[in-house]
Amino acid sequence: MAALTLVRAYQYSFDTRPNSTLALMGGSLNALGDAIAQLVQITTHKDYESPRKYDFQRTARFFAFGMGISPIMGRWNRFLERRFPLRSLHGTSKVSLTALSKRVACDQLIMAPIGLVLFLGSMGIMERRSPRQIRERFTDLYKTAIIANWKIWPLAQMINFRYMPLPYRVPFSQTCGMVWTLYLSLLSSAEDTRQDRELAMQEKVHEALKS
Repeated sequence: MAALTLVRAYQYSFDTRPNSTLALMGGSLNALGDAIAQLVQITTHKDYESPRKYDFQRTARFFAFGMGISPIMGRWNRFLERRFPLRSLHGTSKVSLTALSKRVACDQLIMAPIGLVLFLGSMGIMERRSPRQIRERFTDLYKTAIIANWKIWPLAQMINFRYMPLPYRVPFSQTCGMVWTLYLSLLSSAEDTRQDRELAMQEKVHEALKS
């Protein structure tokens, strides 16, 4: 009963305020994914590593990215719904596998690369990284992340586009994407650590040269 009430409340909110509903839902799920990632890092750090503390600003950045990208994803899903209707013949329940495949291909070849660019760029900006550090982030992470994306997401999106009603596609993908957010969070954190160590080393060298 409680679950049904929540579903009805979400449906009403989506019908009346689709963008704000998707933004809040997406931000919350993204933040939850990062929170899980940080807890994993805190509880599994090695004895020779410095103890980690929970970074609330990092979770806030993931929340902000989720809020920003989710309405865009909602509009993208509506475009795919119109451009590639699964039931092209009215009065039939047969699903066109060709249209479904085109939806998935379009999503993975267009939106997935764009989404990853937005993620890496916006995280770099919110972390106040220099343009050089943001370029390094793309060089170090983009290829690895997009290949990992293409191993995971085509099947998830095929299920999403085939079975989920339009209002629930973004929440479904973001619920599945909590594992993906966990991966991106760990990947981004490792790059942050590398860049911070490099910057600290450069500052030490600069100070040594000055003295």
